[in-house]
Amino acid sequence: MRNSRRAIRLSITLLMIMCLMLSLTGCGDSPEGEGSGSSLDEHLTGSMELTYADQFHVNYYEDGIAVVEIEDGLKYLVAENTEELPGWLTEDEISGMTLIKAPAQSVYNAASSAMDLIDAAGAIDSVIMTSTQAKDWGIEKIRKLIEHDKILYIGKYRAPDYEALLEGGVDLAIESTMIYHNPQVKEAIEDLGIPVLVERSSYESEPLGRLEWIKLYGLLLGHSEEAELFFDEAVSKLNDVDTDAVTTAPTVAFFSVNSNGSVVVRKPGDYVTKMIETAGGTYTPADITDEEDNALSTMNMQMEAFYDKTVDADILIYNSTIEGGLESIADLTSMSDKFNDFKAVKNGAVWCTDSSTFQRTTGAAEMIVEMNKIFAGAADDSGMEFFHKLK
Repeated sequence: MRNSRRAIRLSITLLMIMCLMLSLTGCGDSPEGEGSGSSLDEHLTGSMELTYADQFHVNYYEDGIAVVEIEDGLKYLVAENTEELPGWLTEDEISGMTLIKAPAQSVYNAASSAMDLIDAAGAIDSVIMTSTQAKDWGIEKIRKLIEHDKILYIGKYRAPDYEALLEGGVDLAIESTMIYHNPQVKEAIEDLGIPVLVERSSYESEPLGRLEWIKLYGLLLGHSEEAELFFDEAVSKLNDVDTDAVTTAPTVAFFSVNSNGSVVVRKPGDYVTKMIETAGGTYTPADITDEEDNALSTMNMQMEAFYDKTVDADILIYNSTIEGGLESIADLTSMSDKFNDFKAVKNGAVWCTDSSTFQRTTGAAEMIVEMNKIFAGAADDSGMEFFHKLK
């Protein structure tokens, strides 16, 4: 009997504690809706549909509000009028966000990979300044715009002309993650009242993920429909990839040689290696590890180590983007006589990228199609936009 009474008293005590906890947390007797989440959650209308990109996300809200979140933790609130935001947006919710008035009309673009995407979205007229000189552009249209002062070069990204930014009425600055090496520059631009978007398209592991950033630029610059259409049309070009034509997946080395004689290779799993795999090839070396463990998509190897892992590669593709292009196999072997032993050199299976390859972010699908032709042995120099064969 005593045990029974003790159990009843214990049950009553536990019940009283639960009721007290409920009253303290506002559950039960609190007004309907109180504590049910932020006002942002209550006004959510949808999200941007992304198929490949995972380095940014966009949520849409009532009154034309959008919130962009980049994978580095930065958040941006995009609105047509950033000075008069809807009353349902609380100060606490927007305190950690950068406000961007959209569509932006006067853009300073210091991220070269974004320029081609902006142009493809039909918004190149919005870009009025850049940090890349005309001579460093492989895209002819952009080079000419800079040469004719339609887009002003205002100095390197690490030392821009702040007065020009202010006088030009810039309302959005786009930077690559290189700006984190000079954080004082980002702060100085923001001190001018200019929002800074740090983009991470180069960190996408899927090649079409880089291309999908066109949707974000379409949103920011008022060309969403054009951006969506371009992306869908570009993706459809992958229908031309015929992996069945590649009877045996060739091993493919994608690299360049720097001024120190080290070989610069892509880390396995990055978007270039994914392009090779999508086109029907096998990336090599696929078993390397990055001792520095940094966020870069490339790493350096000593020539001896590169030789050991890739001497039997079926195809070599030299990346002209970093150290400049090659015109002949002799140009390659002059860098190191070890290249004379390579299977691909002996068989004449050596290719080089065009200098504008990685500035032409929109060409991801076409690059995969051209790689597929190379791997299938059905390609020559004619009609190739992104690669040329070394003789």
